[in-house]
Amino acid sequence: MEWVGGGVRFIDQTRLPLEKAILETADYRVVAEAIKTMQIRGAPAIGVAAAMGVALGANEINSTQRDEYLTRLSEVIQTLRSTRPTAVNLFWALDRMERCAQQGSEPSSIRKSLVEEAQAIADEDESANRRMGALGAALIPDGARVLTHCNAGALATSAYGTALGVLRAAVEAGKQIEVYADETRPLLQGARLTAWELAEDGIPLTLITDNMAGYLMSLGRIDCVIVGADRISSNGDVANKIGTYSVAVLAHAHGIPFYVAAPTSTIDLNMPSGDHIPIEERNQEEVLTLQGVRTAPLGVRAFNPAFDVTPHRYVAAIITEAGIAREPFGDSLREVCKNTSRQMEGEQP
Repeated sequence: MEWVGGGVRFIDQTRLPLEKAILETADYRVVAEAIKTMQIRGAPAIGVAAAMGVALGANEINSTQRDEYLTRLSEVIQTLRSTRPTAVNLFWALDRMERCAQQGSEPSSIRKSLVEEAQAIADEDESANRRMGALGAALIPDGARVLTHCNAGALATSAYGTALGVLRAAVEAGKQIEVYADETRPLLQGARLTAWELAEDGIPLTLITDNMAGYLMSLGRIDCVIVGADRISSNGDVANKIGTYSVAVLAHAHGIPFYVAAPTSTIDLNMPSGDHIPIEERNQEEVLTLQGVRTAPLGVRAFNPAFDVTPHRYVAAIITEAGIAREPFGDSLREVCKNTSRQMEGEQP
């Protein structure tokens, strides 16, 4: 995803892997719809897209009066805020853009500042992912067979990736690894997106259905698990793509370390536990059909939560750009968030 001239350019993830369609728009409503329909998905990517959407909306407002301009801008922000409820990066980015706008003295300077702020959020995300990758790569043994779930790669961020960024960094460090990717039903992000990214990078990959993970663990063919996150509560509970909780429980039962890779913008210190994380429930047609082809009988209902919550007791470590957090997460997560603030101020954490 990138800011080009006065517009946003991004890959339509719903059309991968059969077609790499690159879309470009100068309309924040198109960005909002792209987030809703998962053309843009992945918590960090949603945050970057939302920030760029605010910058697009700011360019549409013609008012020269500051108060009126900010009122109309708040409507743009609310449209983007209402797209998806679980990924905290969305709200973190929108709050940051709103603070930026409030600091402006008049509309023309606000517009300019918002474009610069959106680009800064994108740049910081890539830098954070690369730092995260370097830190996390140390946890991946040479020769490791790694299981991942959903897609936490470059597609889910501004660039490089979180969980897949760790795997990329391990390969760049000269380690030989093999990745097992869960298919990730019902929208197949593992099959369509993770498999596509790893194949593009030449990283050895075996695709499996979601219900094979436990069997592979029982055979001793998985050495560690690494996933991304959409929101992490202050006690270390992790909301991620539906199915993550099952993988974490299986890993725990087999004595396999379960790692989470996410930027500090995904950590919600105001959320005391995973019990309070809002879980998006999507259209049941995603379960009743497979890429538009109906697979269930007419009249059957489906339950389709997009995410689940993994309790912190199953998490061996949370890898961030500002350090690796471990139990007790209540302390370590606050510390890595402080480290991020120090890094932003140019200090050494």
